[in-house]
Amino acid sequence: MRKIVHRHLGKVVAGAAIAVAGTAVMIGITLPGTAGADDKGNGTAAAGQSAAQAGQGADGAVAPGVVEKAPAAEGEKGKGRDPLTDDEIQRVEQIAVNQQLLNASEDVEGQRGPERLTVDLADPKAGELDDPDAPRRADVTLYDYRDDTLVTRTVDLDTGKVVATGTLHGVQPPLSSAEYAEAASLLIADPLGADLKADYKDATDKELTDPNQLLLTGAVYRAVPGGRPAALDKCGEHRCVRLFPKVKNGPWIDARAFVIDLSARKVAKLES
Repeated sequence: MRKIVHRHLGKVVAGAAIAVAGTAVMIGITLPGTAGADDKGNGTAAAGQSAAQAGQGADGAVAPGVVEKAPAAEGEKGKGRDPLTDDEIQRVEQIAVNQQLLNASEDVEGQRGPERLTVDLADPKAGELDDPDAPRRADVTLYDYRDDTLVTRTVDLDTGKVVATGTLHGVQPPLSSAEYAEAASLLIADPLGADLKADYKDATDKELTDPNQLLLTGAVYRAVPGGRPAALDKCGEHRCVRLFPKVKNGPWIDARAFVIDLSARKVAKLES
């Protein structure tokens, strides 16, 4: 792991050197006095004078400033196949997660209520494809860590009612940012996270204590027949992730050997 970080750091340093060289060339072009010793900064003075005159009228008076109109605020409701508005997304999430679901489910941190994954405009039904007044619906995708269930609830935006509910097991859609953060927290707190913290220390000379110190992406991990260790056999039924962490404004850190089982809240290392 640490060799990879150092190799990336070499690229970062090389890139920084090129950037500095490019900046030096720009300074050489734009700074006054570079064309000859007798310029005395006249180019800069002329540029400043032109800029000042640009805001003046023919009589020398300063022209009034122009304030552009702010963009129109997004409406509360979209129409037809328009993307969901922020208001619609917030409303359907509240409708989808009713009190019963809120009390009977858990999110990735073990708190009350399901993990919210996505809210998307639902596809129209077969008979509604050419109907401009077809009902507008939204699919709200949730994950219940209490029993590893993917829940999809369809909300009618006009009536404000849940019109369909589906539940699936063993289905693992892409992870949310909250799930990436929790996976990183579990890895940082686990003894297996020692290499990750050491690589971060090498890259920044600071201690890694919080997932917010990293830029996080990753992928869902599923168990493969005969894979090791056996602790990961339930991945696929459980929600498991391999992280691809990156130091903010710095290199990537190779953490692919580690799998975080978010359902069991455990960390394991893949065996070759």
